[in-house]
Amino acid sequence: MAEKAWKSRESEDDENGKQNSISVRGMQFAYEGQHPLFYDFNLNIPPGSRCLLVGANGSGKTTLLKILAGKHMVGGRDVVRVLNRSAFHDTQLVCGGDLAYLGGSWSKTVGSAGEIPLQGDFSAEHMIFGVEGVDPARREKLIDLLDIDLEWRMHKVSDGQRRRVQICMGLLVPFKVLLLDEVTVDLDVVARMDLLEFFREECEQRGATLVYATHIFDGLETWATHLAYIQDGELRKSEKLTDVHELKSSANLLSVVESWLRSETKHEKKKPTNPPAQNQKTSPFGTSPFMSSRHMAYYR
Repeated sequence: MAEKAWKSRESEDDENGKQNSISVRGMQFAYEGQHPLFYDFNLNIPPGSRCLLVGANGSGKTTLLKILAGKHMVGGRDVVRVLNRSAFHDTQLVCGGDLAYLGGSWSKTVGSAGEIPLQGDFSAEHMIFGVEGVDPARREKLIDLLDIDLEWRMHKVSDGQRRRVQICMGLLVPFKVLLLDEVTVDLDVVARMDLLEFFREECEQRGATLVYATHIFDGLETWATHLAYIQDGELRKSEKLTDVHELKSSANLLSVVESWLRSETKHEKKKPTNPPAQNQKTSPFGTSPFMSSRHMAYYR
């Protein structure tokens, strides 16, 4: 019901001339050789929103963010649109800086699962000042905000310090839509709260839109404007945070999300990881438009 209500409101906004920053219509997606993760998925996120993306591990949050970032191709040009442009096909979205994605982390060694290997002896200064066409005032603000020592050697510092440099580099170019996948997990409390306040300013002063997937909910009750809850690839809730009725009788957002996750079925249906060849041929997801595909323009 909440999802329909939000969709209805956003449809009215479209009729009045407004456009959603993010619009997903009837999206279908499956990784090759696996059952569909998303089927007829719909989502609208209005401009200026700070939307929390919540759900259990494996629910599809990271995949959704990568699809929105144009890293996977799904269907036609109108299925996934960011700033009213095709997330996958319009490479200028990311190359121009309007759409930014921060996820994963830098590791000291090659082969760390889910991490990007950082090879070579680089200083924080070398990496941050290596980004061209940056407003010096914005760069200095981020360096100060994240308390970065420009003499840090990236292969010697802690995970949290490397994460600060990574975040700084990802925010140097002013974005219109920012997708965040657990980027604050390595930060201490002070750095996290300062960064969240920076994001609030970006949304309120520049009209930027954020989608933030996280399992850390401290202080987000007053920070977020919207919430999207995914369960097994299905959008279960999508509404303004002030409209989440469970929050009216609960102490905090953490307890609300915890109750949702605990209520999910504990016994998932067993899905074959490698379906028989004959099943793959008959699957509607066996053709390239819905399979995993990566756009090399996004590996900068």
